[in-house]
Amino acid sequence: MTTAPRTDTLYIQSLAKGMRVLECFADHPSPLSLNDIATFCDMDRSAAQRMAYTLVSLGYLERGVNGRGFVLGKKILERTFDYLRSVPLLERATPLIVDVQKESGERVELSLFDDLTIIFALRRQTKRQTYTTTLIGRRLATIHTASGRAVMSHLPAEAVDDIIARSTATPLTSRTVTDPARIRELVAQAGADGYALASEESMLGEINLASAVLDHEGQPIAAIDISGSLADWTVEEFAKRFSPMLIGATRALSGKPGLS
Repeated sequence: MTTAPRTDTLYIQSLAKGMRVLECFADHPSPLSLNDIATFCDMDRSAAQRMAYTLVSLGYLERGVNGRGFVLGKKILERTFDYLRSVPLLERATPLIVDVQKESGERVELSLFDDLTIIFALRRQTKRQTYTTTLIGRRLATIHTASGRAVMSHLPAEAVDDIIARSTATPLTSRTVTDPARIRELVAQAGADGYALASEESMLGEINLASAVLDHEGQPIAAIDISGSLADWTVEEFAKRFSPMLIGATRALSGKPGLS
């Protein structure tokens, strides 16, 4: 977790500490005690107590079952709602994502490009997916995903190199590609094909096909991803069947003013 230097007079340390308390639940989803919060957020127990009390008062934390520990509060969902309704791209993409999912019968998602990561903002799943893999807000490494590489295929070579150089994400499976030279090859292939393909890199047994969404200036801002099972498809069959549908969807969404 990074923090701004103390010499930055515009940076409010107390606000940053409060946000750090909320963020520590990303790696620790179970109820946390005050000692846990103090340890994970690198603060003393007194500071942790004040932060937790304030966040409970505001609704961003709640007490766990039987008052044991702290969990994230329901009020965080309100801020998620505020964000989702404020992004024109998501409003315009929603009916398109619904149509593609119905036509393909596979999981379809829209992820937003956020430098070293992509973050899922719209997800339409099938019945066979597990709960956590279908939630919005999940972040994955740009370099390790079909969506991220589809986005990178629209960036200058120096920007691609910069993302690769700064990425430190842990591979999600034994099949995740980590070699920088191979990642560059996959990005170049995505640029030539109009879509990126990843096999078992995010989840074993799963194929991911993705194409980038561009803003009105031609800059990549998001990607649409279609995911299927290797139990149903070969990689070649999946790409042949769904790449035209995927490219058509991203082209229909790209180039519109006011998307970002």
